Order: sequence, then C-alpha cells, then structure tokens
Amino acid sequence: MVNRDSTEIRVLLAGDVMLGRGVDQILPHPGDPTIYENWREIDSARVFVDRIEQAHGPVPDRRGLDYVWGDILQDFEAFRPDLTLINLETAITRAAEPWQGKRIHYRMHPNNVEVLGRAGVDICAIANNHVMDWGRDGLAETVVTLDRAGIRYAGAGPDRRSAERPVIHEVAGRGRVIVVSLATPNSGVPVAWSARNGQSGVNLVDLDDDWIDYLCNGWDGLKQPGDLFIVSIHWGDNYQPPYDGRQRHFARRLIDEAGVDVIHGHSSHHVRGIELYKDRPIFYGCGDLVNDYESAILPQKRAAFFPKLGLAYFARFAAGDGRLIGLQMRPTRMRRLRVRRADAADSRRLQAILNQARAELGTYVIEKDGFLCLRADDG
Repeated sequence: MVNRDSTEIRVLLAGDVMLGRGVDQILPHPGDPTIYENWREIDSARVFVDRIEQAHGPVPDRRGLDYVWGDILQDFEAFRPDLTLINLETAITRAAEPWQGKRIHYRMHPNNVEVLGRAGVDICAIANNHVMDWGRDGLAETVVTLDRAGIRYAGAGPDRRSAERPVIHEVAGRGRVIVVSLATPNSGVPVAWSARNGQSGVNLVDLDDDWIDYLCNGWDGLKQPGDLFIVSIHWGDNYQPPYDGRQRHFARRLIDEAGVDVIHGHSSHHVRGIELYKDRPIFYGCGDLVNDYESAILPQKRAAFFPKLGLAYFARFAAGDGRLIGLQMRPTRMRRLRVRRADAADSRRLQAILNQARAELGTYVIEKDGFLCLRADDG
C-alpha cells in the first residue's frame, strides 16, 4: 500500500455490501430468519448458512462483528482512507411485512449496525433495489438506525428533497468530498419506490438527457473549487457486457457539465469495466464485496462473469483538482460468509474481466503485490 501524501485524498470504495439474509444470521444479533422466496421453495435465511457450511465447513462459533470483513480489514487499515463509501444493499430493520411482488428481500437486524463501524464505513449509498424491501417502515428504521450509529447516508429518505440531499464530508486541510446517491429503474428498483414530496423513497432517476439536465441544474453551485464530487449510482442489468452506451453517455455528461469527479457504479453483482474520462474514473460495476452467494450453483452464462469474486477499490485523488492519481484493487472471495483475499488464479480471472473492454475503455489492469492496478493506454 502507498505512503500517505498530504496532497492527495484517499477514498476506499466498495460495490454491493449485502449484510442481510444469510450474513445477518451469523452476526451477533440475528434477526427473524423468515424470508419470502417461495420460488426457491425455502422460507428461512438459515438455509443459506446451512448450504455454505455443507460446502465449505462450519462457520466458527467464536466470532464478533468484524468476522464478516475477514482479512480485508488489514488492507483497509493499511490504506488509511479519508473516506470509505459503500453501497449498502440491505434494509436495517425489524419490519415483518415484505414489499409485495419482489422476489428477494434483504434485512439486517438493527443491533448489528456496528458491523459497518468495524470496517470504518463513513457513508452508505442507499439508493438501490433492496433498501425498501420491507416497505416504507423498513426504510424509516434503516435511516434512523444509521443516524444513531453516526453513519451518514445518501439516496433515500422521507421525501424527495431528503433523498436528493448530498453528503458533504470534510477532509481536514485538503478539501471536501461530496457524495450523491442515485438509482435507475433498470437496476430492479420499483418505480413506486421513487421519493416524492410528502412520500418516502429513493432518489430514482433515468439515464436520458432530460434527467441529466435535471441533475445538472439541481447541482448548480454545489461543487466549490477544491471539492471532490462522487456520484454513486445503482444502475443496469446483471450479467451484461463490461459497459453500456447509455451509461457512458450519462456519466460523461455529468463529468463535463456538473463537474463530477467519480462515477461509482454498482448493481451488477459482478465486476465490470473501468473507464478514465478526463482523468475521472467511471466504474461501470464494482461488483459485490459481501454477500451470501458462495454456495449458489450458477448457469454457465452467469458463471462466466465470476460473480463470486469481488474487489475492494483503493483510490487516490489529487487534492484540489480531483484527478485520479492511483487505483489499486484487492481481489476478494467470500468463504464461510467472510471476505477473504482471493488467490492468484481468481486474481487472473478478475484481471481478464477488467481487461475485456480495453479497446473501448482505454484502460487495463496489471497485477502487482497481490493488487490489480489500473493503467491507461495513453500513459
């Protein structure tokens, strides 16, 4: 890991962190395991734990709130980020009524919220397709729980204004980091979840030019000289190519017209390509860092995207102008519901995925000391 430099701002990024269902069941305060996935012919989140233990051995009896993070915590601590931002893809609630018509519902018991603190999470993006799995009551309890834990969030709230509100994070002596969280319907967010005046919900947008105009106008004057501006967006279908043309158009316009410095894209549950546009990174899909999928049997087409592998993203930006000056990524794999560093073979698989669209995106990655490091074809 690189040494500290007072002229840079360090941001630790992760894609989907799915702490509900099977993961919640192995935390110190497991919630009601009842789930509503009758299409799988199961009704308990404990089934996911049982299957994982059958495949990979028992989850240790002695474990704390930091268990789920495994040895990735050592990398987090070595990096010493100025900001840690994740997509929190679960409700934090005791609510018992699932959103009708959804096939999958995630919830973590509120007494487990400190699991986020153990990883040093500063901000959660919560505009996604699971934050309202347990209805508006579940969303309300989620944001109250995060507030009480001192963890900031963006992307959902009691009304449209709250859902749109940015989080502003001060980095002493080096500027501010602004975080906005968005979601699109094609990531699986029901249109009924859109926050409105007087109605709670998520910051739901679309990728067309009218929405881009709306966002740019709404952010007019938000970014000040020296700020680093991050848009965290839950977008796109799963198991698709490295990037999508509409996403690229959307991201580039936000960089050009709103001064956005980072597009933190997620939703796909597998790693997708990274583009550098005017020295600003566009992450088309950050994959999953935490989930309970490790025992799943996948169709060949899905398995080809290696969704059981993940990345933690360690990004360094120039303080003052927001240029990306370095990006290292640690390959990971869940094992017994714990994040573990991936082996060399898995690292090569992720390297191949990220290099798949090199001709179109103009970037590639190399392996160095157990990390994948981003490079640009233009140097």
